[in-house]
Amino acid sequence: MRTRRFKWEGASATAAELREWAVAALATVDVGPIEADVRAGGDAAVLRLTQRFDATESAPPSLRVDPDRAAAALARLDPVLREALELVAANIEAVSAAQLGQPQRIELPQGHAVSVRQVPVGAAGIYAPGGRAAYPSSVLMGAIPARVAGVGRIALASPPGADGSLNPAVLAAATLCGVDEIYAMGGAQAIFALAWGTETIQPVDVIAGPGNAWVTEAKRAVYGKVGIDSLAGPSELLLVAGHDTDPDWAALDLCAQAEHGAESPLVAVAVEERVLEAIAAAAEAAAESRPTVQDAQLALVQVPDIEAAVDLANAYAPEHLELLEEDAALLADRVTTAGCVFVGRRGATAFGDYVAGSNHVLPTGGAGRFSGPLGPGAFRRRIANVVITADAAEALAPAAETIARAEGLPVHGESAMIRR
Repeated sequence: MRTRRFKWEGASATAAELREWAVAALATVDVGPIEADVRAGGDAAVLRLTQRFDATESAPPSLRVDPDRAAAALARLDPVLREALELVAANIEAVSAAQLGQPQRIELPQGHAVSVRQVPVGAAGIYAPGGRAAYPSSVLMGAIPARVAGVGRIALASPPGADGSLNPAVLAAATLCGVDEIYAMGGAQAIFALAWGTETIQPVDVIAGPGNAWVTEAKRAVYGKVGIDSLAGPSELLLVAGHDTDPDWAALDLCAQAEHGAESPLVAVAVEERVLEAIAAAAEAAAESRPTVQDAQLALVQVPDIEAAVDLANAYAPEHLELLEEDAALLADRVTTAGCVFVGRRGATAFGDYVAGSNHVLPTGGAGRFSGPLGPGAFRRRIANVVITADAAEALAPAAETIARAEGLPVHGESAMIRR
């Protein structure tokens, strides 16, 4: 584990230094050639790229996975794993359903009404990472909010393993949450195939789900052609420790997020030097015996008081924020930018990654300043209905004409005035 200390320079300045440190570990990728290849070559290009990057031993027979294979994977799934996935699915669905907004109708003084309603997009593409590992949890996190939102068609893309097949747990999760189409493809080519379409794949309206740098850059490239949930980068954790924080618990929380890759920035914050030293020592010891986290990067920040720790969190806007402090519930109310806040000593980020019902697709890289967790809102769009009565037209038209003439668009004003 690579540990670095940061001197307290105030919340904004320290957060900026932490961001610069985190970004330095990221790779720069160019997805332009892949986009051009997929748009020109369609299915054949996606299959060729899939074999090049993922299915290196045996190419998939086709991009689309037979639904019967997915149903069979669910039937054969280990009962204990199935029960766990069903628990997760139920919790995600309950949290997602609670987020659906009701239509609003506003009666205005001039006699007219404006109502705003939400409708689901027609089709959603869900990306679940894969290849060397399987992430059935990401299938559930993406597909269930889309289904709760009322999306008519849900297409899942996930990279196959070297043998050209998708992991049975991923297939089972897709069946469990009602995915309509499953495609064995990953990386940038999967995002471009979902956005532009191929001979086999109909394009979608929104693409959501976590991925590596290639996936993120591809989502950036297609934004505008389709909607996206966010530009999610490596997993992040900022942990605020109190005087009674168990250093071994904190160390495992930090190491757990380091399992996502060496690019994942980990930050431990404490008021007391002894607490920070204990966590650092425990984290380094834990990493030594766990090969999956040995390359992790850990930042240590000592702050003057606990309020400064919250100020740092708000300035840094971490994906995950753990408040392992005795007054965690009070501090949580002051947090305004984190993607997900875990409150209290038992609030490990791992619960949110898997079973809590909150979503693990969260804003990273400081994007928590303007976005939040993936939910049904990512798959719905608002439509405004405006009903103008005769009285409202009489009251509003002169103001409309005045503004229209001021903007040099007089016909706008005529259009309004003729209705008086």
